[in-house]
Amino acid sequence: MSEPRVPGARGGDISLPCGESVAVSDLDMGVREFDCPCGARHAVVMDVHPPSRFVPESLVGVLRETIEPSDGDEFDTIHLMGVVLEEFPEKIVAEDVSEDSSVGYALVWIADFDARRLHEVVVELVVELMEHAVSHADSAEATGEFEEQMHAFDVTEFVERYRRERDFEDEMDGPV
Repeated sequence: MSEPRVPGARGGDISLPCGESVAVSDLDMGVREFDCPCGARHAVVMDVHPPSRFVPESLVGVLRETIEPSDGDEFDTIHLMGVVLEEFPEKIVAEDVSEDSSVGYALVWIADFDARRLHEVVVELVVELMEHAVSHADSAEATGEFEEQMHAFDVTEFVERYRRERDFEDEMDGPV
């Protein structure tokens, strides 16, 4: 027997990696992180957030052309966060809230670290994906050139500049 619901009522709580919980109703689509009673700031990502939250749209295009997810869908935030969850299973909580029509998103991920650290993790993992893809290239020259560029690439500096350009505090933030 199904459980009765009040139309428009918001769902329950999400258990966090730190042991605390947060109400789904506290996580609107503009939330990128929040202060937790545990004393930490936790990053929040939703399926409606574009991958360009983390990397430029031009790179998202390259990832979409290069990566063919096994589910047949286009590479997007769900796949990106799947990579993060796979790498940090004890640091990320994923919650399916698709039954709660009042929130505007279907999936939410909450990290045990703040939004800036999550951004760095995502960029590091994207670089690893790219390195893996280039390692399958038939061109030793392309592989060598990519490796040379990656040695000069500073994830922390990239994230700092990207976050400054994106202005995450502005709700009208758009892709770079």
